[in-house]
Amino acid sequence: MFLGTYEPRMDAKGRLILPARFREQLAPGIVLTKGQEHCVYGFTSAEFEQMYEELRQAPLSSKQARDYVRVMLSGASDEIPDKQGRVTIPAQLRNYAGLDRELVVIGAGARIEIWNKQAWEDYLSDQEDNFASTTQEIIPGMF
Repeated sequence: MFLGTYEPRMDAKGRLILPARFREQLAPGIVLTKGQEHCVYGFTSAEFEQMYEELRQAPLSSKQARDYVRVMLSGASDEIPDKQGRVTIPAQLRNYAGLDRELVVIGAGARIEIWNKQAWEDYLSDQEDNFASTTQEIIPGMF
């Protein structure tokens, strides 16, 4: 499981040094793809394959399902971290998420998310008030 918030920097070649706590899980491979809210999702290869199997169950007759699958898979890139724990974020994904030198990498359970630092700070600022004032059950049985 991926947890926590980290603030690594991207180098001039578009490489990110993965947080040390994530390296072992991601060493065999990481699949990067477009995430919601214009971040980049990073999945272990096994998690991405499992997710793909679930996506395959979506009915072809559903336009929303087709659109989601197209965006998710067309933006995907299979990467192997180097010996220093660096992974290259393809230019297409850097552009999509507005990534520059200053990044935030968060653990989001089964995936990591890579954000432009300012975009993450803006998002978190907006969402923290909503989180603190939640009065309805969002996740069944939890809150």
